[in-house]
Amino acid sequence: MSEALALIDYGAGNLHSVYNALKAAGAHHVAVTDDPNLVRGAQRIVLPGVGSFKACAEGLRAISGMTEALEQRVLHDGVPFLGICVGMQLLATRGLEHGTTRGLGWIAGDVKLIEPTDPSIKVPHMGWNDVALLPHARNHPVLEEGEAYFLHSYHFAASEGHDVAAMTDHGEGLVAAVAKDNMIGVQFHPEKSQAYGLAMLERFLEWKP
Repeated sequence: MSEALALIDYGAGNLHSVYNALKAAGAHHVAVTDDPNLVRGAQRIVLPGVGSFKACAEGLRAISGMTEALEQRVLHDGVPFLGICVGMQLLATRGLEHGTTRGLGWIAGDVKLIEPTDPSIKVPHMGWNDVALLPHARNHPVLEEGEAYFLHSYHFAASEGHDVAAMTDHGEGLVAAVAKDNMIGVQFHPEKSQAYGLAMLERFLEWKP
């Protein structure tokens, strides 16, 4: 794979680990970038995210022209897109952490605090857990069932069931992955998910939606 992959640098991602994982998965040309012009020429885009929804959304919007470049390349040009953790949550309509913050709005839904009814269930949801594909997503070319590493206190409550590709269980069902057209978002960290995560990234690099 010789095409350019843009790994978005907006001050809110675990860039070093994600970069290394993408290289290990076979990506030859990974550009860690905050340059919208480079994003406009990218053949694949990965949006990581660590921290609060509000801080991540504000950090992304603070880069002049970045959200417009992402919308052009992902929504209009249809290049393969992967959002990781808060990078996946940013696809939502809004986040409800530290007030209400507008998301990218590419997949309808809200990002809400995990509020388990069982007091023995701890928040944040941290550690290894199952990724269970929904029936309509069983043949997705990138996503497969397995175990992945999670670390989050907020979850993506999607408005449309068909946008949810996989679930995990942490006292209740939580969205583990969303998928729509050329977009995938995963709540787990593929860069921390060892063989499972590496295999998923390999499939993403080969994906031609």
